[in-house]
Amino acid sequence: MNDDSVLPDPLRRARGTLLAGLAVLGVAGALYALRGPLLMSAPACVSGRWDRCLGTFNGVVLMTLVTVPVALLVAWSLARVRRGVGVADPWRRSLAEVGMVHGTVPFLWLTLMPGGGAGVAPPRVSLVPLRDLVTMGPLGIGGNLLVLASLGFFAPMRYAALASVPRILALGAGCSVLIETAQYVLRLDRVSSVDDVLVNAAGAALAGLASRRWWRRTAPRPPAP
Repeated sequence: MNDDSVLPDPLRRARGTLLAGLAVLGVAGALYALRGPLLMSAPACVSGRWDRCLGTFNGVVLMTLVTVPVALLVAWSLARVRRGVGVADPWRRSLAEVGMVHGTVPFLWLTLMPGGGAGVAPPRVSLVPLRDLVTMGPLGIGGNLLVLASLGFFAPMRYAALASVPRILALGAGCSVLIETAQYVLRLDRVSSVDDVLVNAAGAALAGLASRRWWRRTAPRPPAP
């Protein structure tokens, strides 16, 4: 039984408002901390020097933030179309789909960005669990947790079949294995590490837990003829 069902409506609304406020404060704090590096990338992005804009972590993050209004507009448009044809939960479906794409593609771009020895350096593999965590550092671990976080957050909101932590964990691990395999096959001068898979999958699962109250519990019913 969901604990939310025993709370009075005012308390549920208050808790929802509190959680939303904390999320906004968290995002605002992160943006404030990153304002310097992000603004350093702004001239290259504004001037259309895409090699210097989309070729750096700061530039990709900046462009991701700048395109948030576009993503929301796409979600709003999809929701309106779906509501017009009688699709159930049009807003949740649309936000989940757009969120998965908008929040995951930039990190995929970063993970598949070639290094200085791409195509020349031999592929490298690290299959010993937890060995690379020491060299990742807090920033590396945090970045790896975010790679598939949007997928883990939004996928169970869109698909009832994924509405469980083990399934989200498996989804994150499977997608991360594909990423590490692509790094190896394409010879991007990156290390294909089992620790990346573990941290990416953990990030997806943690993000899934954060969206648990909005998971889709049942498959959508087909519209009545």
